[in-house]
Amino acid sequence: MRSKFDEQLLELNKEMIEMGNKIIQSIKNAIEALVARDENMAKAIMESDAEVDHLQKKIEGICFNLLIQQQPVARDLRTVTAAMKMVTDMERIGDHAADISEMTILMGQNSQIDKFEHISQMATETMIMLNHSIEAYVEKNVIKAKEVIEHDDIVDGLFVEAKKDVIELILNSPSEVEGATDILMIAKYFERIGDHATNIAEWVIYSLKQKEDEDEV
Repeated sequence: MRSKFDEQLLELNKEMIEMGNKIIQSIKNAIEALVARDENMAKAIMESDAEVDHLQKKIEGICFNLLIQQQPVARDLRTVTAAMKMVTDMERIGDHAADISEMTILMGQNSQIDKFEHISQMATETMIMLNHSIEAYVEKNVIKAKEVIEHDDIVDGLFVEAKKDVIELILNSPSEVEGATDILMIAKYFERIGDHATNIAEWVIYSLKQKEDEDEV
C-alpha cells in the first residue's frame, strides 16, 4: 500500500515540476513578445495556456486520488495539500502570461512599453521570484522559499514607481490615456505574478514544516 502511495507521490512531484517549468517558459516568452512587439508569439502563448490548464486538472486528479484512496499520514497530507494550493497559483501565473500577451496584441506596434524602465525591472524581478519559488519546491529548500517572500517587497516597490510613471504620462500627454491604461494593466499583472510566486513559496514552507520540526528534535 505504501509503495503505491510513494509511486503516486513521485508522479505528483514530476507533474508539479513539469507545470512549474511550463509557466516559467510562458512568462519568459510573454516578456520577450512584449518587448519585441511580437504579436504572433503573443498569440501562441495565449493558445498554449490550455496546456497549463490541462496539467492543473491532471495534478488535482492525482491529489484527490492520494487523499481518497491512500489516507495519507500528517507529513504526506501536508505535501498533498500544499501541492493542491500551489497548482492553483501556478495556473493563475499561466493566465497572467496569456493576459500580458493579450495586451501585447492590443497595443500592437504602437506600444510604448520600452519607455517604462520600472516595468522592465518588474519583469526581471518577477522572473527571479518565479524561478526561485519553483526551485525551492524542487530542492525542498526553505531558505530559498523565504528569500522569495522577502523579494516581493522589491516588486511591490517597483509597482508603486510604475504607477507614478503612468500618471506622469497621462498628465503630460492626455491623448495617451488608453495606452497608459494598457501599460498599467501589464504592471499589475507582473505584481500579481510576484504575489503568486510568494504564495508558492509559502506553501513550500508549509509542506516542509513538519520535517523542519522533526529535524530540530
